[in-house]
Amino acid sequence: MNKLSDDFTQGSIAKKLLKFMIPILGALVLQAMYSAVDLLVVGQFGTSAGISAVSTGSNIINLATFIITGLTMGVTVLISRYLGEQSPERIGKVIGGAIAFFFLLTVMMMALLLVFAPGFARALNAPEEAYGLTVEYVRICGAGLVFVVAYNVISGIFRGLGNSRLPLIFVSIACVVNIAGDLLFVAVFQMDVAGAAFATILAQLVSVVLSLVIIKRQELPFSVSWADIGFNPEIKNFLKLGFPIALQDMLVNISFLILCAIVNGIGLEASSGYGIAQKVTAFVMLIPSALMQSMSAFVAQNVGAGKEERAKKAMVTGMVIGACIGVFIFAFSFFGGNLPSALFTSDPAYIARSAEYLKGFSPEAILTCLVFSYIGYFNGHGKTMPVMVQGITSSFLIRVPLSYLFSIQPGANLVTIGAAVPITSVYGILFFTVCYVAFQQKMKVGAAFS
Repeated sequence: MNKLSDDFTQGSIAKKLLKFMIPILGALVLQAMYSAVDLLVVGQFGTSAGISAVSTGSNIINLATFIITGLTMGVTVLISRYLGEQSPERIGKVIGGAIAFFFLLTVMMMALLLVFAPGFARALNAPEEAYGLTVEYVRICGAGLVFVVAYNVISGIFRGLGNSRLPLIFVSIACVVNIAGDLLFVAVFQMDVAGAAFATILAQLVSVVLSLVIIKRQELPFSVSWADIGFNPEIKNFLKLGFPIALQDMLVNISFLILCAIVNGIGLEASSGYGIAQKVTAFVMLIPSALMQSMSAFVAQNVGAGKEERAKKAMVTGMVIGACIGVFIFAFSFFGGNLPSALFTSDPAYIARSAEYLKGFSPEAILTCLVFSYIGYFNGHGKTMPVMVQGITSSFLIRVPLSYLFSIQPGANLVTIGAAVPITSVYGILFFTVCYVAFQQKMKVGAAFS
């Protein structure tokens, strides 16, 4: 294959999976640092209400971002499949269709965030002290959504090619700019929440511009002409793969928004503590997220090459790697949750509430690696419907009802509310195990009649 892409159909599975996964993990770490740095700097140099505003506002922006990343996963899987099938000539049409589709989607999402920011803040039960700041944060980030979309589409294309190094470079650039911008706008100019939002958008802008410059100098295994850019049949193909993932991501994040509203109703102390914990859990979830993205591309390429057994071995390998790492993250989150929480604020009450949530949440570090490995396996096969069904049912039949039930108990605390998340993952593991067995039986029957 071309030097910008990698061949996953031969060689050591663990070695190639880790080689591909580590840059993705690095990119996710740096991406998570965006909002984490926003919260950290606002917590140290801004206002107390600003902590809640950045936490609540970033939940809204994350919803839009996860929809985009879900849809771009369809682009990633389709490109990987065409590489496995030795059909690189189809990749140009995929990218051209993606440019047209995501441009239209971005315009629509920007309009929604700008117009309905007050309604979103009210729906999330933003504390009165933080309401105006939450609206401000959402509107500023919403105005710069085009750069968030551009970054995710570019990164999705290169992950589809088996190249996870360039996306790491792109997000590294953005992270450095974001940290510098936060310190300048919040710590020096005292712009509080608005400064954090401006820094985030500036970082994405710089990252996209420099990534385009870098890409222009690379030798690519495909070509894109002006004739490719437009609404073509490949849009339907990547939407068929990406839409169930995006819908699932959207509904899962809505369930977490509902959870945010539940916690916000308890009071500013719980709201800020939960907001801090969410930034910590974002880092906890990076290993399984990197596994899922790596697995999707790895499996898709092997499916395209007709190597089903290798695809199954890759899934099991991912589960083992993720669970082994997850044990250490679980122990740290359960016993030392106050340590990362203290990075975001010096308020002992906020730190205590954050540590409470992390204690209940901590088993998720292990369990979700199994769930996300399953998701990557099904995504790689283009079987995204089970992923969507699991996401919807786990969110609205398990996580949200349990969180609400735990929140209305006498003496409710964030430990029990946090525990609703790993309980939900136990359901996810059982659900996907049944789906996997059924899928294997279906393939055996199909092979017998072929």
